[in-house]
Amino acid sequence: MLRGPVAGDPWAGDLSAPAPRLSGLRIPHREGATASPAGALYIAYMFVLELTYTAPIERVDAALEDHVTWLKEQYAAGHFIAAGRKVPRDGGVILAAGMDRAAVERLVAEDPFSVEGVCAYRITEFVATTTAPALEAYREQLPS
Repeated sequence: MLRGPVAGDPWAGDLSAPAPRLSGLRIPHREGATASPAGALYIAYMFVLELTYTAPIERVDAALEDHVTWLKEQYAAGHFIAAGRKVPRDGGVILAAGMDRAAVERLVAEDPFSVEGVCAYRITEFVATTTAPALEAYREQLPS
């Protein structure tokens, strides 16, 4: 079931707007990456960042504006592809790319939610072996 944006929700966006282009994302070369027959490099520093709230929602809401500003900075830097709240609202999920794990760990430590101690992060790196066409640049071939 699709749900529309909720008034006052900083996560809400215009659902009728076209999806953003991914050309601004920085995708570093992964050691041992291989090329496709077409010559495209298979690379993917892809991460699912799962946030779980560890404080009452009132404390989360108090840090939300700074967290959303931080998210926007990460989009502008090319680090994040998508982010949003979990349902039910007990945390969030961020899809990140273009950094190695150490950089991701440093980045999440700077999140105002982390600084304020209102969430815990679970960082999962994965190999994107299949993607939608718009994410083809992140597709990676498993080692032989």
